[in-house]
Amino acid sequence: MERQAFAWDHSCERARLVAALGGAPVLHLDDIATHEELFAWTGRLLQEVVEPLSHGTTAHYRPYDWDTRGFGPDRALPPAPVVLVEGVGAGRRAIRPWLARLLWMELADEDAWARGRQRDGSAQNEFWEGWVRAERRHFTKDPSKPFADLLVLQCSEGYEVLQGPAATSAKSLPVTDRDGPASVC
Repeated sequence: MERQAFAWDHSCERARLVAALGGAPVLHLDDIATHEELFAWTGRLLQEVVEPLSHGTTAHYRPYDWDTRGFGPDRALPPAPVVLVEGVGAGRRAIRPWLARLLWMELADEDAWARGRQRDGSAQNEFWEGWVRAERRHFTKDPSKPFADLLVLQCSEGYEVLQGPAATSAKSLPVTDRDGPASVC
């Protein structure tokens, strides 16, 4: 298994990935999910985002506001050679046919949940109780990790990127194949 190490500050990890992908636009799944649809947003994502982008047109969606519990103003997501879809559920079965590559961030559940709780503060405590159960149900029914092309592991001084379980059977897409793992992270 090929191993490559990449070190960067946690606060800029997404920015570095975006830069490595040529300024790729980012869709945050936190903008798509809602309190009522923690994982039941696939149809809306496909209709509002994936379908228009697959035709080379700008996608439009209304990001969810977790504090007001409502949708905000329309946001445009322009077509690009690479669009980074970031968040839990990005590797789900219904989305995988549209993905060029799937990166799996390997992090202990408790650590991931602690990060989220720290980010959201006490105002979202009730949400986090429901989230933990919903996330476990989601990955039991629709695991993503077995389909990952790359595994990203957090280390004491950055991240390590390894080939994922699907790396040997991944379809070849020129959008990312020419760049390889070093340009992805």
